[in-house]
Amino acid sequence: MEERTGLFGKYEIGRLLGKGTYAKVYYGKHIASGEGVAVKVISKEQVRKEGMMEQIKREISVMRLVRHPNIVELKEVMATKTKIFFVMEYVRGGELFAKVAKGKLKEDLARKYFQQLISAVDFCHSRGVSHRDLKPENLLLDENGNLKISDFGFSALPKQGRSDGLLHTQCGTPAYVAPEVLRKKGYDGAKADVWSCGVILYVLLAGFLPFQDENIMYMYNKVFKADFQFPPWFSAESRSLISKILVVDPDRRITIPAIMQVPWFRKGFSTSLAFQLEQPVSDKSDPETEISRTKVSSPKFFNAFEFITSMSSGFDLSGLFENKRRTGSVFTSKCSATEIMSKIEKVANGLSFNVATKDFKIELQGPSEGRKGRLLVTAEVFEVAPEVAVVEFSKSSGDTLEYAKFCEEDVRPALKDIVWTWQGDRMHNGYGQE
Repeated sequence: MEERTGLFGKYEIGRLLGKGTYAKVYYGKHIASGEGVAVKVISKEQVRKEGMMEQIKREISVMRLVRHPNIVELKEVMATKTKIFFVMEYVRGGELFAKVAKGKLKEDLARKYFQQLISAVDFCHSRGVSHRDLKPENLLLDENGNLKISDFGFSALPKQGRSDGLLHTQCGTPAYVAPEVLRKKGYDGAKADVWSCGVILYVLLAGFLPFQDENIMYMYNKVFKADFQFPPWFSAESRSLISKILVVDPDRRITIPAIMQVPWFRKGFSTSLAFQLEQPVSDKSDPETEISRTKVSSPKFFNAFEFITSMSSGFDLSGLFENKRRTGSVFTSKCSATEIMSKIEKVANGLSFNVATKDFKIELQGPSEGRKGRLLVTAEVFEVAPEVAVVEFSKSSGDTLEYAKFCEEDVRPALKDIVWTWQGDRMHNGYGQE
């Protein structure tokens, strides 16, 4: 199949890594760089037949929202008339489940995985995303033994709550699911994730589940009562933490910020490493560390555009790639990519920001310390047509309110002469009418 042998001329597709009801995952290689990737191939016909449209849209939206060292990265999405392709980071170490299946882990190793899990889940929650299907099978390990969360197909965005602000969809894997989810009542997705993290920690330390029974209803009853026993080898500190997590009442359940203050959790934990998403913009006075300014002839093609336009006939994904960003962080322009980059750099210099560019990506670092350190903003230019470009701003670090102020008060007015339209602004036709 041509799609598989040379995906859009960018990826070589190789061996099958796994398959599900509506998707297959292949190992791939980026032709230009040689980088290994995982390519999830989804049949549009199967997705329509199974009624999985919303789940696919949600998974793409979520994976573009949650970029973190301990979360599998979605690199790009492409499509043909019959297939959708998720190009994802290839994680070489396999599932954490395979490691646990061999028996319990030593406490230090279990703690390391739990720290990385909590770091990633906390980051998801900060973006308004709850995973809702956390279990060892959805936790992968890279070649360095670091944990990566995968499979956001059941994840939830804030808009999915009803007017009471709670989620009402029963999903996940029963042995790891919080009691409030099993009861089919409204629940807080973030609090339910915390319960699942507690079950995972128990499994890592014990080598088996806290709630298990051949009869599913008996198992449910154990979950509803938080009826479980600790093996004798659990330390007093780990017992104490798990006892605070596996609490039936979600309002009494320990929160992630509180978990991260527990001495057992903090042992060997470095938040600076866990949350560093991108390298900071280097100081221009230091040529040894300055980001390379190597230029390429043209920017990346914006695959979202190709994807959206290919998904007509009742499968409109036009909202996917806005992914709940603040209005004012994405705009289209009819200027060339080079003109856009030059203008952004000029604006940044005028604000005394440190600037570093590579290809058609520019990193801007604020001149002073803010409430959460120096603001670090990334702007990237994508080509969607010969005369149309999309420019995407994103906050890599720093305070969200300072970033919003930067976009609204500094960027928008300064770039008005090159902007065609800002995302979220209402489009006008050439006659001044909407």
